[in-house]
Amino acid sequence: MSAVLISPVELRGALSDRQVRLLDVRWALGDPDGPQHYLNGHIPGAVFVDMETELAAPPSPARGRHPLPDIAQLEKCARSWGVRRGDPVVVYDATGGMAAARAWWLLRWAGIADVRILDGGLPGWTSAGGDIATGTEPDPEPGDVELSPGHLPVIDADAAARWRGVLLDARAGERYRGEVEPIDPRAGHIPGAISAPTAENLDANGRFRAPAELRDRFAGYRAEPVAVYCGSGVTAAHQVAALAVAGIEAALYPGSWSQWSHDPKRPVATGS
Repeated sequence: MSAVLISPVELRGALSDRQVRLLDVRWALGDPDGPQHYLNGHIPGAVFVDMETELAAPPSPARGRHPLPDIAQLEKCARSWGVRRGDPVVVYDATGGMAAARAWWLLRWAGIADVRILDGGLPGWTSAGGDIATGTEPDPEPGDVELSPGHLPVIDADAAARWRGVLLDARAGERYRGEVEPIDPRAGHIPGAISAPTAENLDANGRFRAPAELRDRFAGYRAEPVAVYCGSGVTAAHQVAALAVAGIEAALYPGSWSQWSHDPKRPVATGS
């Protein structure tokens, strides 16, 4: 099995063989109804995880829309999800892993080694014949996991400004080029960054492209250090996951464009 991904078939086998903590991380920009989506249907035994309050600190112009949470708060949340020391964790959403990858990255960053993204998410699970539960689940037994920061590489705005490797911008191409900016105060990208939209990590079925395809996609970046940013550090985690599938380690810039664009001292580039 992949160190990053797990298929629906593999998940069904893992659920029957051992304890797996399932986390439902359904979230999308402009869609506040993740909890209702969970109640309408989820993988049996999954715990809903809230992007805004559990996987991020409060937003601010100085830190961005989804700053990294305080490690003690993240540990408290993980224990409330029932995560115990040594538990394998599987995260999923319904959007090709775009949100779930944030949980994957955060928990790996916090020291949990066995965290994987359900490839294809909930649609992939149901199309493979997986069961669906509705309503609430019993509260899990409190976990005892111990978390510590720094197990995956992170950069800040200053490091992004002087990055001497490959800096990938994971947003849609039109936002990178500065043609549109629906959220942040300035349009464009960090000077020197390369456009690499996260959506291109997925195939037509919303699954990660095959490892060989991802290796081909990122082949030009193997010789240099790689860092990734997006709008607010969420979909950039998906890019880090795709790079990991391709065998490339990448650092995450959590503040991303939502932090950079609020700082008038930071230069902005537009165009291709």
